Parts: sequence; structure tokens; C-alpha cells
Amino acid sequence: MIRVVIVDDQALVRAGFRALLDAEEGIEVIGEAADGRAGVELVREHTPDVVLMDVQMPLMTGIEATREIASDPALGGVHVVILTNYGLDEYVFDALRAGAAGFLLKDTEPAELLRAIEVAASGEALLSPAVTRRLIGEFVSRPPDRATAPGLETLTRRERQVTALAARGLTNEEIAVHMVVSPFTAKTHISRAMTKLGARDRAQLVVFAYESGLVEARRLPGARPPAAQE
Repeated sequence: MIRVVIVDDQALVRAGFRALLDAEEGIEVIGEAADGRAGVELVREHTPDVVLMDVQMPLMTGIEATREIASDPALGGVHVVILTNYGLDEYVFDALRAGAAGFLLKDTEPAELLRAIEVAASGEALLSPAVTRRLIGEFVSRPPDRATAPGLETLTRRERQVTALAARGLTNEEIAVHMVVSPFTAKTHISRAMTKLGARDRAQLVVFAYESGLVEARRLPGARPPAAQE
């Protein structure tokens, strides 16, 4: 059973998500909150598997709430998925830096929402290639912050390569084809890179790749509309 908490200041949005999730076998909504502060308290009380978190809310924003959740060792198994009205919400990148596992549009199709919750609960990052390209292309074209990014010297050549490819939005299967290795080997390299860099998940690995200057946003190709997939 995947246990979910919904945090959004719009009652109608919360009701819509709850109705959809309650009808799904294997998913249980264990609580709702109308602001970030109440959301953090609810998460600490119930320790859900997944939190659907709005960005802009009173008292405490979704980004601040995500940061508190991600920084609490007792909540290491909680995966925050940011909810946004726009595919290019200017706050999404900051949310990923704060520790979010990814993000979803509020008008996501029901099947995609359910799949996204399953992906997040499994510990994978909710960043499709299309979403990654749009996000990075719009909001990560700032100069890399090499002063604060972990050192690239901790990564092997292969680990740098898979990190760069992941940052460009490639799936494990696509990375495997590009590197001429098995998907399992590609996944292993990514896991090792995450461990060395202290990345909470694949989303933070992508953030590192751009902040360190390993890849540059301007080189990314165009993007398709975002979709909720691994």
C-alpha cells in the first residue's frame, strides 16, 4: 500500500486528487493539508511514502516545506512530488534543489498521476526526458556554481558520462545504448555517482550536473510537452 499526503491550499484540488487516489487499489490518502507548515507536521506525524506538494501556499511555501522534509533524517523514505499549474514554473528548479523527487502538472492525466506516484514511491526520480529538457533549458542556463557543487574528481570517467547523459534527459535504456552497455550497468554507474555526490535521487544528480558545469543548458535540444514518467 502506497501512503500519500496531499498538500495544496485549494480545497477543490485536494478533493479531486483524493477522489482519484481513493478509488485506486494499492494507494491510500492518509491526510491533507492546506499550507506548507501544516503539511510538514502531517508528514512528520504519519511518514507517508509520497507527498503531493503545491508550490505556492500560505504560511510556508512548498519549496520550504520540501526542504524541511528532505533535511530530516527520520523522513528519508518520504518522496516529495511538486505540483504546479505550469510546465515551466519558475520555482520547480529550486524545489528540486530542496530535495523534491520531481514534479507534475496539476492537469496531468489520471493514469499518468497514478504512474508518477508509483515511480516516486519506488525511490526513482520523476523526471521524463521532455520535462528535464524544458526545465533545464529555461531555468538552469545560469552560470554554473562550481564553488558550491561537489567535486567532479570523486567521479570516474564512466560516472561523469552517465551523469551528463542523465542530465540531458536520457533514460537508463537510452544511456545504455549510447554507452554500449547493459541497462543494468548504466543504472549501476548512476547509483554509484549518486552515492559519491550525496544525491538524494536522480533529480538532484541532474541539478549537480548543471551546477558543476559538467553539462551546459544551452546545448540541450528542444522539448516535447511534459509527461509523468521515469
